[in-house]
Amino acid sequence: MSKKTTIQLHDKKLPTIQELYENTDLAIKHDDLAVLLNQNPPQSWVKKHPYIKDWLYLPIDKVEWLLRRVFKQYRIEITGQGVAFNGVWVTVRLHYVHPVTGQWEFHDGIGACQLQTAKGTSPADLANINNGAISMAFPIAKSVAVKDAADHFGAAFGANLNRKDVIPYTPDNTLRDVKRQKEIDRLRRLIEAAENEQDLADLAEHVEN
Repeated sequence: MSKKTTIQLHDKKLPTIQELYENTDLAIKHDDLAVLLNQNPPQSWVKKHPYIKDWLYLPIDKVEWLLRRVFKQYRIEITGQGVAFNGVWVTVRLHYVHPVTGQWEFHDGIGACQLQTAKGTSPADLANINNGAISMAFPIAKSVAVKDAADHFGAAFGANLNRKDVIPYTPDNTLRDVKRQKEIDRLRRLIEAAENEQDLADLAEHVEN
């Protein structure tokens, strides 16, 4: 006779914000960075693609300016390249120093560019490809790949330009409430530990500082 296994189901308590983020100050710094990176770019920076209908993009110079301004240190590593159909493709790894942790991290991206050919001809015949088409296509594909990698940072880098029904990113007020409560609890303990008027005066100065 086979044994029957009884599975007991029980409710699991989800972890609290306090349990998830013991270092609330660090968590808030990460949240502040996320809020910054999810602000929309200036409208004057946004351009319409010359060939793709209703497609918006940020020029590479704006993306590079943001990388320098926000991350200070970054570098581009080309991880692959090749030819596909009537164009070329490039993959990159965008390395950057995280402003909060100070550690090097990375995002990957891919970009492609069509080869320019004589007007009205097919790139299937190599004789139709314009002189210098390869030299122009690969740098463009690289720029597109860099922008694709930078999209992972958020709306400031153009991530939402062609998306619909985007949810705006707002500060995590629950996280800030936790920090506020921790500070209240800390001050309460200091007040309770005060033994005389001078201790309270020192505490008042500490709070003001």
